[in-house]
Amino acid sequence: MQLVKLYQRLLDGFKFVEGIAPLGLRLYLAPVLMQAGYNKLSNFSDTAAWFGNPDWGLGLPFPEVMVALAAGTEFFGGALLIVGLATRLIAIPLAFTMLVAAFSVHIDNGWLAIADASSWLANENVLASADKLARAKEILQENGNYEWLTSSGNFVILNNGIEFAITYLLMLLALIFMGGGRYTSLDYYIAKRNGVVN
Repeated sequence: MQLVKLYQRLLDGFKFVEGIAPLGLRLYLAPVLMQAGYNKLSNFSDTAAWFGNPDWGLGLPFPEVMVALAAGTEFFGGALLIVGLATRLIAIPLAFTMLVAAFSVHIDNGWLAIADASSWLANENVLASADKLARAKEILQENGNYEWLTSSGNFVILNNGIEFAITYLLMLLALIFMGGGRYTSLDYYIAKRNGVVN
């Protein structure tokens, strides 16, 4: 019985810091989403061409409208996440955007975002990338300043799988259910002012 009371006191203590988790999710997601939205807006015509083309793109109807919706949702939604305003509301279309990205853009590449042939999640494409990466490194070591080329990090092959999109989707789902966070979001203070929370 004492253990249960101690456990309950521990949980009660967490109420004062429970806003940290949603704050962390919001601050992690905001720059990622804002950058994605900015990239679409700054390359609007190329992105619209890719969205609309059925041969080498996504083949979506009304590509200009779709780009505007996706880019606006990501850019302005990310800004709202920073301050925690309308968190649950904006997380819904952002989650939908990640769902569409995962299953229209990334799914054919498997799970992994970066090719790792040693992973148990590696598909044929990822397994084939190991030889290509090794050969590319050999060429660079023979013909380039390899130390300078790798001074900012290792060379990798982007696999572009669903890993990141699904991760962001799950983070957004958590925000839909948790909200912006106690003491860490404008949502909390608006709700408190209106007597919804104490």
